[in-house]
Amino acid sequence: MADETRTIMTAPAADPAPLGLAAFALTTFLLSAANANWMGSATGDAWLGYAFAYGGLGQLLAGMWEFRNRNVFGATAFSTYGGFWIGLGLWVLLVAPTAGPKAGKDLGWILLAFAIFNTYMLLWSSMVNAAVFAVFLTLEATEVVLFIGNFAANANIVKVGGYVGILTALCAWYASAAGVGNGVAGRVVLPVGQPFVKQSS
Repeated sequence: MADETRTIMTAPAADPAPLGLAAFALTTFLLSAANANWMGSATGDAWLGYAFAYGGLGQLLAGMWEFRNRNVFGATAFSTYGGFWIGLGLWVLLVAPTAGPKAGKDLGWILLAFAIFNTYMLLWSSMVNAAVFAVFLTLEATEVVLFIGNFAANANIVKVGGYVGILTALCAWYASAAGVGNGVAGRVVLPVGQPFVKQSS
């Protein structure tokens, strides 16, 4: 029997990036608002459930769909930060209650590790568009300020990191809104800017 080659056509998947960006933005906003001391009349833990359900699972799903779309940058970014939120939530629930004064040092190491990852993703984001670059640039600043604040056990530095994190969330929400709006309208409603570095053809 002769070998047969079959071409299977699959429908294109919708762009998962707006979901991943929105999930990242909301969870980052909630935690950053707590770090900035905006939640004085609340527990400050409003972010925790969403670290699992939205920032974690939502981003992880977006990352898996980016693999389907052959977008290595989006797949790596969303899957990693989905894992970040799930891991941070587990650390808060399982480790922090017995960590005592060393908890801040733990957070410092976690944030330093993700700042290293974010550094090379920031470089590659310059090849995506200006809006995504702004997300990674502000996120880099957030992680650096927060790991310094946690290593130094300095609440004022952590508070500054909270404000920078709120800016990060706003950048991510904008990029998400642009992805949804431009996709629905079929034209540019919210500009995202050109990449700073052109990809080789």
